[in-house]
Amino acid sequence: MTQRPRQWQPVSRDGKAPASGGAYSPGVRAGGFVFVSGQVPRDPATGQLVGDDVESQTRQVMANVKSVLEAAGGSLADLVAVTVYLADVGDWGRFNAVYKEIMEPPYPTRTAIGADLRDIMIEISGVAYIG
Repeated sequence: MTQRPRQWQPVSRDGKAPASGGAYSPGVRAGGFVFVSGQVPRDPATGQLVGDDVESQTRQVMANVKSVLEAAGGSLADLVAVTVYLADVGDWGRFNAVYKEIMEPPYPTRTAIGADLRDIMIEISGVAYIG
């Protein structure tokens, strides 16, 4: 099998975004788009989980999404689509209140899904257009 060069590049984390815990890139840039892998509430410096409630975990997750986007030359304002995974769908209202504190209108598209996340309450992935 002949392998052709990839048409995308991994985003350089430069120590500010959490290191991936598996065989994936925290973010990749393909043309003007940046795809952010699911970010979890881990402190990038220590690797420790942050917070014991959905509000504090949402803040850390969004900080991690922001770090990946900044490493790619973008910001949260460049997000066009967000997928939110909640361990308890009953936390949606509390998550949404924090999300609205962090994000500014017009908001990107968003999908929220209930999921078995083991030891965390929330995970967020996204797609940004940087151009």
